[in-house]
Amino acid sequence: MGRYENWLVARKTGIGGSDAAAIVGMNPYKTNVQLWEEKTGLREPEDISGKPYVQYGKAAEKHLRELFKLDYPEYAVSHREYQMIRHPKYPFLFASLDGRLTHRETGARGFLEVKTTNILSSMHREKWDDKIPDNYYCQCLHYFNVTGSDFCVLKAHLITEYGGERRINTRHYFMEREAVREDMEWLEGEEIKFWTQQVQTGRRPGLILPPI
Repeated sequence: MGRYENWLVARKTGIGGSDAAAIVGMNPYKTNVQLWEEKTGLREPEDISGKPYVQYGKAAEKHLRELFKLDYPEYAVSHREYQMIRHPKYPFLFASLDGRLTHRETGARGFLEVKTTNILSSMHREKWDDKIPDNYYCQCLHYFNVTGSDFCVLKAHLITEYGGERRINTRHYFMEREAVREDMEWLEGEEIKFWTQQVQTGRRPGLILPPI
């Protein structure tokens, strides 16, 4: 198997960043029970690799990462595709990053997360106003826990089509580890409970519905 196929297999052996929000009821597209069924082999995960928005995001990622390098030269940026980083204490928690960051002056280490999304409604747009949507916030918390990073930058490439006109808005959200430590610890505890007390034991969790 190639690196991509190995990566797909390894994803089934634990909890990745895209799983985090579902565990705590903050993923609007997947419940914690659906995720549990996937991890226990009762449900086959939906293959979304062929969907246009996924293909666009994958193709755009490398260009947006290069643009970040130009716009923020104070960071050294590295990336290794399909690299899986495991938590040093809980190896069932893992991360696949869009980029590793090092501040050239301070030496602080962080990670880059790249998101591309189509804004389909005013409610969807509001989720990006001065904050990161809950599901992506959980993903960043998860990566903090796995990597031990000092900070993260989420680069959002937001696309809106209205009246035949396409508008693209790029935003950067900076997050420091110490500012979110309490949320990190809470999420890690919920993930450990989900994996050890529900997935590994086969005990179906109670349904947690996402907030409206």
